[in-house]
Amino acid sequence: MLFNCSLLSQTDSLPTETDSEPDTLFVMQKSPWGALVRSAILPGWGQFYNEAYYKIPVVLGISGWLIYNYIDNHNLYKKYRDLYISTNLAGYKEYREFYRDQRDLFAIYYVFAFIANLVDAYVDAHLFDFSVTEDFMRKTQMINVRFNLP
Repeated sequence: MLFNCSLLSQTDSLPTETDSEPDTLFVMQKSPWGALVRSAILPGWGQFYNEAYYKIPVVLGISGWLIYNYIDNHNLYKKYRDLYISTNLAGYKEYREFYRDQRDLFAIYYVFAFIANLVDAYVDAHLFDFSVTEDFMRKTQMINVRFNLP
C-alpha cells in the first residue's frame, strides 16, 4: 500500500531560478537546407558541402549508372519500335515493350536515388556537429556536442 501511494503522488514542477535557460546558444556549422539545395542542383555537391568526400563517388557512380541504363534502354526501345513499325512482327513488339518498361524502371530508380541523395545531404548536415568518440583509457563511449558562442 505504501508503494501504491508513492506512485500516485505528484511532484511540484513550478519554475525556479535554477531552471532558467543557459546563456549559450547552439549554432549549427552546416545548414541542412543549404546542403539539400546544393544536392538538388548537382548531386554530390551537398556531400562536398558536408565534408563527406567519400560519398561523392558513390552518389555520382550510382546516378551515372542509372542514367546510362536509361539512355541505353531508350535507344533500344527506339530501335525495336522502328523495326516493329517497318516489319510488323510480333517479336519486335515484345522487345519494344520490354525496353520501354526497362527504360521507365530506370527513370523511377533514378528518382529514388536522387531523393536518397537529398535526404543524405540533409541528415548529414544535421549530424555534422554531433560527435561520438571513444575514451581509449576507460574503453567507454563519449558523446561530444560542439557549441559556438557568439
